Amino acid sequence: MSLIDKINTEIKTAMKAKQADKLMALRAVKSELLLAKTADGATGDIAETTELKILTKLVKQRKDSATIYKEQGREDLYEKEVAEAGYIEVFLPQQLSDEEIEAAIKVIISQVGATSMKDMGKVMGLASKQMAGKADGKTISTKVRQILA
Repeated sequence: MSLIDKINTEIKTAMKAKQADKLMALRAVKSELLLAKTADGATGDIAETTELKILTKLVKQRKDSATIYKEQGREDLYEKEVAEAGYIEVFLPQQLSDEEIEAAIKVIISQVGATSMKDMGKVMGLASKQMAGKADGKTISTKVRQILA
């Protein structure tokens, strides 16, 4: 079952259960997927990596918005954004723990032969590909900096 089919099934379920926040989040995901599917140069099918990037982007947008709302004291909007991020995260693969990220980065560093911060680009390139959708880019970058420093 493709991601768009899963989203459509969840939309129907949310409509029947009258879950407005979940419905809005799922419709946003469906919209982004359809835009990617019909974009210039698209073949009509979306690669799994593209789907992961879209989902990750949508979750990140909601978490960033939630942070801003929290700073401004808008608890109602903060909770709405956090809930929407949670509904979207269900479709992402299981996130790696800090220890798993660190272990994977150490393996990549040994493969690449990185010894200093000058080699960060090489390490980040491989790490981003291997952990796409499973770890946040900012977290990966922070761990690489700690290990190479």
